Amino acid sequence: MKESPLWRRGRRPRAVALTALLVVVSGCGGDGFDGMYDVPLPGGADLGAQPYRVVAEFTNVLDLVPQSGVKVNDVAVGAVERIELAEDGRTALLTLAVNGTVELPANAVARLRQTSVLGEKFVELGPPLLSTPTGKLRDGAVIPAQRTERGTEIEEVFGALSLLLGGGGIAQIKTINRELNDALGGNESAARSLLSNLDEFVTGLDGHRAEISRALDGVNELAGTLAERTGQIDEVLTDLTPGVQALSRQREALVGMLTSLADLSEVAVDTVDRAKDDLVADLAALEPILRKLAESGAALPAAMQTLLTFPFPDVALDAIKGDYLNSFLDFDTRTGGAEGAG
Repeated sequence: MKESPLWRRGRRPRAVALTALLVVVSGCGGDGFDGMYDVPLPGGADLGAQPYRVVAEFTNVLDLVPQSGVKVNDVAVGAVERIELAEDGRTALLTLAVNGTVELPANAVARLRQTSVLGEKFVELGPPLLSTPTGKLRDGAVIPAQRTERGTEIEEVFGALSLLLGGGGIAQIKTINRELNDALGGNESAARSLLSNLDEFVTGLDGHRAEISRALDGVNELAGTLAERTGQIDEVLTDLTPGVQALSRQREALVGMLTSLADLSEVAVDTVDRAKDDLVADLAALEPILRKLAESGAALPAAMQTLLTFPFPDVALDAIKGDYLNSFLDFDTRTGGAEGAG
């Protein structure tokens, strides 16, 4: 059977095209070319004239491949250039090329998502949800693993569903329901009161979030201060050890002393109870004497001055010069009285 010349002419261009394609594919592993992953996908994001690149650390990138999309608010803004393994052997490093006109905060987060249940995966960039966006994401920035996450895979959902339907949890639902009915049966009011008190308690905690946060910050600061003074604390505890040991050795003596003090206290109380009438009478007898002393006031100190310098008061000593004073007294025993001369 002869081949048609027209068929031979149509087969030759196809063979040439197939040969060219094989040459291109075989050259993908050459120097400066990492393979088909370096070929940009049609319809990819426009990186612009000056894209910037950031590195995102993921603990698991699933089956994400290079040239996957990078989106912000579901708008394609870049692509995944490289996927590498970090030095720790447990973290994947994604090099993301982002259009230079896209502005993101310095504390941006990265999420691994899918376009649909069975769709392609892409990396979503965005501001943090639980903190205030700060700064600006710049070229060469690193998004640590603490700010990256991945979505749940459909295989994981089906696996959990299979475990549940295969006897992993269905069989226990009836038992759980029966036990709950037995526990709550007849205790509806108590359960309602418990839920009401729990709601009030949680509301109170929510209203004191600032105080709780401040208390935790204070505890954290105290822990930091104690950590800085670990050496001093160790030294103090070391120095206290001999004293604690001495107290431990004298424990019996201390207990005996405290017991004796307790006995002495009982004796003192008993003595006071028995002698309280006499004590009250003695105090009542002292009351007039103490009252007279109080009434004497300033006169008593003045009398004491005269007593020590009799017969002259202290003020007379200032008017007399010298170290001593001579005095002569003449007494007349006659009834006319006594005359004195000095």
